[in-house]
Amino acid sequence: MAIRQSVRAVLEWYPAALARFGLVDRVKATDALDLAAPVMVTGGLRVLLRMADFLMVGLALGDTAIAGLELGFQYYFVGFGLSLAVTSGTISVVSRLKGAGNHARADLAVTQSLWLSLAISLPLAAVSWLYAEPLIAILTDDPVTIALGATYLAIVMLSLPFRFFSLIASRALAGGADTRTPMYVRFLTLPTNVVLNAVLIFGLGPAPKLGIAGAAIGTAVANVVAALVFLALLVSGRFAVQLRLRRPLFDLGLLGEIVRVASPLAGMRLLQSLGRFPFLFVLGVFGTPVLAAYAIGRRVVLLALMPAWGFSTAASTLVGQAIGAGDDEDAADYGWQTLRIALLTQLLIGIVIVVFAHPIAMAFGTEHVDLTVTFVRVFGVAIAGFSVSRTMRGSLRGAGDTRFPLYGTFLGTYLVRLPIAAVALPAGFTVTIFGFSIPLGLGLGVPAIYVALVADYYVKAAVNTGRFYSGAWKSVAKESKVGTTD
Repeated sequence: MAIRQSVRAVLEWYPAALARFGLVDRVKATDALDLAAPVMVTGGLRVLLRMADFLMVGLALGDTAIAGLELGFQYYFVGFGLSLAVTSGTISVVSRLKGAGNHARADLAVTQSLWLSLAISLPLAAVSWLYAEPLIAILTDDPVTIALGATYLAIVMLSLPFRFFSLIASRALAGGADTRTPMYVRFLTLPTNVVLNAVLIFGLGPAPKLGIAGAAIGTAVANVVAALVFLALLVSGRFAVQLRLRRPLFDLGLLGEIVRVASPLAGMRLLQSLGRFPFLFVLGVFGTPVLAAYAIGRRVVLLALMPAWGFSTAASTLVGQAIGAGDDEDAADYGWQTLRIALLTQLLIGIVIVVFAHPIAMAFGTEHVDLTVTFVRVFGVAIAGFSVSRTMRGSLRGAGDTRFPLYGTFLGTYLVRLPIAAVALPAGFTVTIFGFSIPLGLGLGVPAIYVALVADYYVKAAVNTGRFYSGAWKSVAKESKVGTTD
């Protein structure tokens, strides 16, 4: 009880303190933080778990295993990204229907998301199981890294359908303004994941020492457990949304709206994921130390970016519910107020990361501390851009307007990040595509990689903010006929 009261005091004090300086509206910032905080905790636990994977695998097997884990995880992230896209459609539709008071159709939207998730995740799991090694071999020619990455990928992707369902349940509850229940589920499943990983990676007690396979098995088992817990919660009928399996299971109108909202975000996720592979290829050209340093820096910043994830979800819920209630101006104000508190929070965290980059890098046991420190600091500089991009994407998602995040991703990834990364390659470096040799490298080296990372985030931020500022999302929400006119 004392801990809960302390947390509540902080959630009330922080926006109140910012409001005293005229930086935020106290009521709306408090609403945003109240929804965002559990998502931050949930996401932070998830990222901490991934960091623990990297820490334990690195200690057990070294930098080569870290590189293999990073490459294997990238393919897993393709499926994870698609699940986030589908669940973006879920939270958008559920929040608007909840705002309009149409609770039965909000529940039905959850079922539609479930069918869509199975149609996507099952084929991805099958392909990854059958072709794990060739997939990893696309990104590196190091046989040890290929073997380790393929082992992780083949096993962890078996649990993708379960992870998909957990995210749908989590986002559906968030659409109903319940972000605490997913946090409690994560508190339940996290120890399972951590303990299994440690036992199986290092072979503690009677367990075999499985190394990177142990990390994959621990994650897969935890994904299954989380999905079963969410299933029990949603069929119980005691929470903000329900999974009603005895009523009609298909509604083409709702399914179409979920697909409409999710499709651009699915395209965005695919562009992001596909764009990572040539970027990782460039990093691989510079060697395993650079790839491992990037992997560590990225893990650190993902933890630091949990406020942006939380406020993005809060923005979707608050904007969507305001639209469902027929108040577009309130929806716009919630979007901007959520952005303000999100950006202020992320700037403080970015400063901490830059200042403490060296001890953070040392904790991973890497042999290339200075290189890792630089990557951590570069990501720290990019944090503000990510925060703005992510929060504005959440506001647009709440309105069902998801095309411009797709455009921003294409611009940032393919017209900014990859071209700048390409000129980092050694002078005269060429790649052969369909028999044609294409010269890429200008010899600018790893510093160009740093520029590419930072520029990408700020370009996306500019596109998403510009779209929300235009107000065109209000028309998109009305044309969808989900919410006040549903």
